[in-house]
Amino acid sequence: MAVYYNEFDPYAAQWLRNLIGRGLLPAGEVDERSIVDVKADDLKGFTQCHFFAGIGGWSYALRLAGWADDRPLWTGSPPCQPFSPSGRQRGVEDERHLWPTFFDLIRTCRPPVVMGEQVAAAVGKDWLDGVCSDLEKIDYSCGAVVVPACAVDAPHRRDRLWFVADTNGSRGEAWLSAQDGGLERISEVADNGSHRRAGPWGECHWLTSPTGKTRRVKPSLPLLADGLSPRVGRLRAYGNAIVPQLAAQVIAAYMEKDQ
Repeated sequence: MAVYYNEFDPYAAQWLRNLIGRGLLPAGEVDERSIVDVKADDLKGFTQCHFFAGIGGWSYALRLAGWADDRPLWTGSPPCQPFSPSGRQRGVEDERHLWPTFFDLIRTCRPPVVMGEQVAAAVGKDWLDGVCSDLEKIDYSCGAVVVPACAVDAPHRRDRLWFVADTNGSRGEAWLSAQDGGLERISEVADNGSHRRAGPWGECHWLTSPTGKTRRVKPSLPLLADGLSPRVGRLRAYGNAIVPQLAAQVIAAYMEKDQ
């Protein structure tokens, strides 16, 4: 068993190594090269491969969902900048549109399961159509769904497109149907009128406005650090990361379908 992590940002890559060293993520190799420089031969011997790995959100989510460390799959969250409303929205014309590179590796190595994530805005820019078309041409079955992070009570909305593809002939509709009721919202109202979310965001306090909207009163992550550079690196790593608790629900829904 071996796990491959591909992450070209040095700060995030070192963070990955720290998490691996503490046993929070499966042991494996952290490759800081760009995915465009990775060849299929470089991936021989690896059971799991995580591309655009960031700080290991997918790997951590697999453990949360109960996916065994030695069960094969690939994951990838390609850069969102070409499709994000906050970017220039050049779509497939953006040089950071790296799905074709990721797909070339999938086509050559044929992992049994591929899971990925992208900003929800990519749906309207034909990104998902292209992904599913590419994968189905090489006999993968695909399923996709848009779910926000707040579905698992994260302290922000963060709509994301999640997709799963496999080679065992299962249709995506079966995977989607397994999600009915699978994303449970758990919260309780504190005596002071603010919301205290259960689970990993239990230290977040939410204040409800007269319109029914909520906002954080107290953050759950201490983002401040001594010195500008470390703080910027940490903020960037957090900003590019997936929400593992939500990814774990996506993984668990697939595992339920696959039983």
